[in-house]
Amino acid sequence: MRKYYIDNIRYAIVLLVVVYHVIYIFNSVGVISNILLTGIPQMDAFLYFVYPWFMGCLFLVSGISARYALERKSAKQFVKDRVRKLLIPSIAGIFILGWIVGYTTSLQTDMFGGNGDTIPGFIKYFIYSLSGTGPLWFAHELFLASMILLLLKAIDREDRIYKLCGKANIIVILLLFFAVWGSSTILNVPIVTVYRNGIYILLFLLGYYVFSHESVQNILEKWRTPLLISALICGVAYTIYYYGQNYTTDECLQSAFTNLYLWLMSLAILGCSKAWFNVNTKFTKYMAPRSFAIYVLHYPVLVLFAYLLTTYLNLPMILNYIFLLLIEFIIVPLLYEIVSRIPVINALLIGKTKREKA
Repeated sequence: MRKYYIDNIRYAIVLLVVVYHVIYIFNSVGVISNILLTGIPQMDAFLYFVYPWFMGCLFLVSGISARYALERKSAKQFVKDRVRKLLIPSIAGIFILGWIVGYTTSLQTDMFGGNGDTIPGFIKYFIYSLSGTGPLWFAHELFLASMILLLLKAIDREDRIYKLCGKANIIVILLLFFAVWGSSTILNVPIVTVYRNGIYILLFLLGYYVFSHESVQNILEKWRTPLLISALICGVAYTIYYYGQNYTTDECLQSAFTNLYLWLMSLAILGCSKAWFNVNTKFTKYMAPRSFAIYVLHYPVLVLFAYLLTTYLNLPMILNYIFLLLIEFIIVPLLYEIVSRIPVINALLIGKTKREKA
């Protein structure tokens, strides 16, 4: 029986990412953005509340999904699917869409140190594209984590790790926080802080080995209320404590407080979703297969329209937030419907073949 709540968590987090980026692009706390205009400082509280956990939770859910996929597919089929659905879109997206983000950013700042006129156009295109990678980092990390998983499976042919992890109780699950906290300090890429290899790979593997077990999911469902209350209290305290600071610094991301909040909220989301979000409606049927496409397409649209709104219209700042959110939720689905009907672009950006339904 399909676990609809896993699909629902995935698309819900993608929608949360869209809202996050609408607010982030005007942030007032020093986090590097593609639009050189600060917005309403109070709106930044939302960024603090969701940033510690939303992508980590997505890797956790992705690990769970990988387990279910490998129960139906061979390792060779799994690799083929990951190349088609993750690696190719994560590279093609940089050169098909990334230049839009990079070029728009260059309209507000001198990316070439005053030497732009001397640089050939095709060189500028590559620079624009690479500087406009945006949220495609997630696909890069997920592909890497998937390949590491296959390596572990090749070593552990008897699936001993998976069987052992199925014995976890609520105490063991809570104590895994220390592993998560420790992983936040290793394998981080300098400067490009989104590539936090240690913690994201670990969360993916925990999803595969621990949280794909029905018994573990039942434990989280049973403890959902205390987990949710603890996570919300922690989230409010976290937002108050760090408010005004750059929440993407190593000092913040590697703190015990940040990782405790990440862990409690991720557990609460899994437990509560199993109890309350395991539904299959017309909306969920529409969103579930389109979540990755929305993730890939939304950021160039956001950056382009944020630039147009703030450059050519003198709107009250709150209207910039509202209009951008409306634009995202109207234009991106329409853009998907166009892209999905162009076979080559559909395969390159979204990783779907002509035979696959949306």
